Amino acid sequence: MTELVSSFPHLNEPAPAFSAKTTHGDRSLADYKGKWLILFSHPADFTPVCTTEFIGFAKAADKFKSMNCELLGLSIDSLFSHLAWTRNIQEKFGVKIPFPIIEDIKMEVAHAYGMVHPGAADTQAVRATFFIDPKGVLRAMVYYPMSNGRSIDEFVRLLQAMQTSDKNSVATPEGWTPGCDVIVPPPKTSDAADKRPSEGYKTTDWYYSTKSL
Repeated sequence: MTELVSSFPHLNEPAPAFSAKTTHGDRSLADYKGKWLILFSHPADFTPVCTTEFIGFAKAADKFKSMNCELLGLSIDSLFSHLAWTRNIQEKFGVKIPFPIIEDIKMEVAHAYGMVHPGAADTQAVRATFFIDPKGVLRAMVYYPMSNGRSIDEFVRLLQAMQTSDKNSVATPEGWTPGCDVIVPPPKTSDAADKRPSEGYKTTDWYYSTKSL
């Protein structure tokens, strides 16, 4: 039997293609062309930390959808386990899970995305989160330990920041949220650096200028 070896995708390169069965039917990466996609893995169904995360993603699903972003979960569990777990969450916590969850028993998607870390668990996907843009390019990756849940609010903020950068050709500072000033790209020549103070930005020094949108 051939052993699957985890690869690790790279930022700003095409995300690994996949086709998989989910709780909402078959899904492939191509289905999400033209939209942002957040693909996230969890170690196992019916576990407490994962349950809180899924509730958090579910409550934020409409916010993500308003930003042209779909959600897609994954764990190395069966489709029947996923269905039973999501029904349990609805029954016990009063939250309906509105997004699909990939069945990845053979660990094919998990290995393609580097979700399996032997130092954490040989047969479970760690808490990995991947932001894929409308062109299918991997734009951000976030990994969390098994013991600690992710911040869904931070994922909303990060998506807002990336979309703002794409739209306006700017960067965003630490903790940026919509309405805050953005960072203007620094000048790339000596002449441009000399001109920067007169360009109307909020300039602290030649390499650091901000503006409002």
